[in-house]
Amino acid sequence: MNPISTPGNIPSDLVADWQTLHRVFIRPEDEKSRQTLIKYMEQILFGLHEFLNSHVGVTEAIPLATLAKSYTDTTIRREPEKKLADVIKDIINEIAPRAVNVASPYFIGHMTSAIPFFMVHLKAITAALNQNLIKLETSKVLSVLEKQVLAKVHRMVYNREPAFYDTHVQNVDTCLGLFTNGGTTANITALWVARNQCLPATGNFAGVEQDGMAAAMKAHDLERLVVLVSERGHFSLKKAGGILGIGNRNIIAVGVNKQHQIDMNELTRQVEAFSQNKKIKIAAIVGIAGATETGTIDPLPEMAHLCRTHGIHFHVDAAWGGPVMLSEKYAPLLDGIREADSVTIDCHKQFYMPMSAGMVFFKDPAALDRIIYHAGYVNRKGSVDLGIKTLEGSREASSLILDSALKIMGSQGYALMIEHGIDTARLFAQKIKDRDLFQLVTIPVLNILTYRAIPPALKQQMDAGVTPARQQEIDACLDQINTDLQRIQREAGKSFVSRTCLKIHPADAYTAVVLRSVIMNPYTNGSILDQILDEQEEILQSLQISTDLKPHT
Repeated sequence: MNPISTPGNIPSDLVADWQTLHRVFIRPEDEKSRQTLIKYMEQILFGLHEFLNSHVGVTEAIPLATLAKSYTDTTIRREPEKKLADVIKDIINEIAPRAVNVASPYFIGHMTSAIPFFMVHLKAITAALNQNLIKLETSKVLSVLEKQVLAKVHRMVYNREPAFYDTHVQNVDTCLGLFTNGGTTANITALWVARNQCLPATGNFAGVEQDGMAAAMKAHDLERLVVLVSERGHFSLKKAGGILGIGNRNIIAVGVNKQHQIDMNELTRQVEAFSQNKKIKIAAIVGIAGATETGTIDPLPEMAHLCRTHGIHFHVDAAWGGPVMLSEKYAPLLDGIREADSVTIDCHKQFYMPMSAGMVFFKDPAALDRIIYHAGYVNRKGSVDLGIKTLEGSREASSLILDSALKIMGSQGYALMIEHGIDTARLFAQKIKDRDLFQLVTIPVLNILTYRAIPPALKQQMDAGVTPARQQEIDACLDQINTDLQRIQREAGKSFVSRTCLKIHPADAYTAVVLRSVIMNPYTNGSILDQILDEQEEILQSLQISTDLKPHT
């Protein structure tokens, strides 16, 4: 069969001609399609969470391999297959039930959560306007609005004097930050700027952006360019190493202390060692403000001081924790962030926006001049278009959604949700500590925590002291128990926590499987957390674990 074909079971009245194309392009095909669209969109627009709870389970107990068998047809039909009404029904009846209800208050395993219902309205309007923020000719007022929104969030982060923002909010020659497609792109952009700053033009060398890494290393008489970050650093930083030619092995992981923060003694030792080697240069040090796995925050003031002392670019990855600055109660947790040269914040995390949008900010309004690009057909030289300083080309108007959300929620509205998440995570930690079957691994600083199941019989052995060989057996058994527990609960489809691997104690050589919880939904409460733990205890009982270290499902 040709890749584009018309199978015999397609209704004969579905034909792609100019008449039908015109009708489909500007409005639903017929009254039936219109009514179907209204029926479901009204539920989504005005009863989003009820709709999701009715049509989407937390998860569905169906293997991916089974799902994949239903999606093997690779033919694009020559003629239309279905009308809008039928496509919508298929989405509601076939796709939605097999998606994941990240809006459920029982879904506490990842950084993707419920969004306020009005976000769907704002996303729809943004899609309808279809502005492209690469250029003023395809966005006009949206580009102006974007600079204002960036200045507002920059002020939240850096809190410079009012005159600074009066100067730069609409300055066509400077840039306080950028919207990106997510935290990964934001981190890459920050390190891109740091790399270019670190390897400037000299003599006949035009700079790393023009002449490349090989020429840069030769011109600056270097053998390595490195970036230092804690073991809890996001893997986007490794990607940046590969993309920027630094090499991901040169994104060096520094050990953590008992609080899972970067070990400042170890960091200082490494900085001093690298500083003494003239063949190695540190492009940046990255502080974490809300680690992906544990939610912990590095000692930002101390890191900032170290970077200032050695003249090193200080980047803070606050993709998760940045919006905490809107809370007067918990903003002090991010003390030191204002000393950063650049900061990443995700919009689709604790700004509760739909997928996907991020931001990166710079203390120096001229920092982004190091990555300017032009093109004759779009971002010409002399252009004031936002696209001249972004990694992305075409980009939607995410700034319109954030601007509207800030007006609807206010800083206090966001603060209430953020504080609820942190307070509820601390409640969850206490509930875990109160149950004999569980061990709290990381105490929540923000709204993320980790824990693991330890059956009493095995805990007693560990407390009494065992040989290294026996401990290895126990560790392997506990890993299997927690892996099975997480999988079985996920497949049951009532609730969800994720899992990762962490050292229980920083000095350990062994990384253990642990359960990970992210409390972000404002409707997750103590009663729901009890139900999630109750279900886990029931699963543990069903595993029939005994001291022979062989759990059975």
